[in-house]
Amino acid sequence: MLVIVAPGQGAQTPGFLSPWLEDPACAARLGWLSAVAGLDLAHHGTEADEDTIRDTKVAQPLLVASALLAAGRLGAAPAAVAGHSVGEIAAAVAAGVLSDEQAMVLVRERGRAMADAAAVTPTGMTAVLGGDRDEVLAAIEEHGLTPANDNGPGQIVAAGTLEQLEAFAAAAPKGARPRPLSVAGAFHSPHMAPAVDHVTALAAAVTVADARVPFITNSDGSVLEDGREVLDRIVGQIARPVRWDLCLERMADLGVTGLLELPPSGTLTGIAKRWFRGRDLAVETFSLDNPDQLEEARAFCEKHATADQVVPA
Repeated sequence: MLVIVAPGQGAQTPGFLSPWLEDPACAARLGWLSAVAGLDLAHHGTEADEDTIRDTKVAQPLLVASALLAAGRLGAAPAAVAGHSVGEIAAAVAAGVLSDEQAMVLVRERGRAMADAAAVTPTGMTAVLGGDRDEVLAAIEEHGLTPANDNGPGQIVAAGTLEQLEAFAAAAPKGARPRPLSVAGAFHSPHMAPAVDHVTALAAAVTVADARVPFITNSDGSVLEDGREVLDRIVGQIARPVRWDLCLERMADLGVTGLLELPPSGTLTGIAKRWFRGRDLAVETFSLDNPDQLEEARAFCEKHATADQVVPA
């Protein structure tokens, strides 16, 4: 059983799109996606520096566009798809819910709205590595923070005001190692409510299709096929925690044997390796980063695909 996943914000690195744009077809396609997004994505994916592509308004369209480029060249038929945070928009395209153009408009507006919401109050995010899970979650709640990303054992991200994060770091639970993240705000927390309102109004006018490929949602790891529900969950997730741990549990329940991450890859395959290994599950992973890997990636997809893939809701 093959699952294809798309990464979220923070996975991008300077120049990561350069090898893809050596292909004239990819370069032309990115030019079109750039026109839709109103951004020079070729420049941002090849020449822009780290600070520039960290900007939420740039990072989010860049990530979705890169996933769309690679997925289009890969041409695989997975049994299910998922995306981490903004990666859900690319996953919705892979599922057949949204078109490329709809995705780029939505991610453009999502990135702008989240950047605007982050500018209201100085907020941020801190990764909490290690420690007892229950103690970490209790401490996060005690300091008025939100467990914005739950990526599995030993990897929870807290979001809130800078003062709250500093207080948490000063009194972190035993064995927990707080690591401030270089992000512009407290994403996936109530601080993003204004962004939800803006994107909700736009999404109401979007015509969606039901998923041709089952979509595993960040909200609770459930499998969705109704296109409107997929989009509603994606929009609501802007201000709600990402439960990637539950997405991985659902993949395991469904019998995943192969997980392929679209570019810029590495983050989700790394998490998956640790998560599945901790449960003694034999799941292979593939990090697709370079077009030179496409032949190998297609063979990986063919190996893990089945002729009659059926994924229960």
